[in-house]
Amino acid sequence: MLRVGNLERSVKFYTEVLGMKLLRTTDRPEQKYSLAFVGYDTEDRSAVLELTYNYGVEKYDLGAGYGHVALEVDDAAKTCEAVRSRGGKVT
Repeated sequence: MLRVGNLERSVKFYTEVLGMKLLRTTDRPEQKYSLAFVGYDTEDRSAVLELTYNYGVEKYDLGAGYGHVALEVDDAAKTCEAVRSRGGKVT
């Protein structure tokens, strides 16, 4: 689970930049959060990421939500360039 400050922007990043698929979404207004599940395959076949948006929280301190996420890609340099070309930061 990753906490995000903008669910739409985060889904767009994981799907359009990293090539994942949006698998499903859930909105829980009574609990004041929304979820989006993204991954490279279905939940029964591979690991997926649960993106959590808590209503009214647009920013988290670095490290407050998780340690890191690791993804395997065929070409690291090409993937980094795709992230940069869409405004992402690669460190």
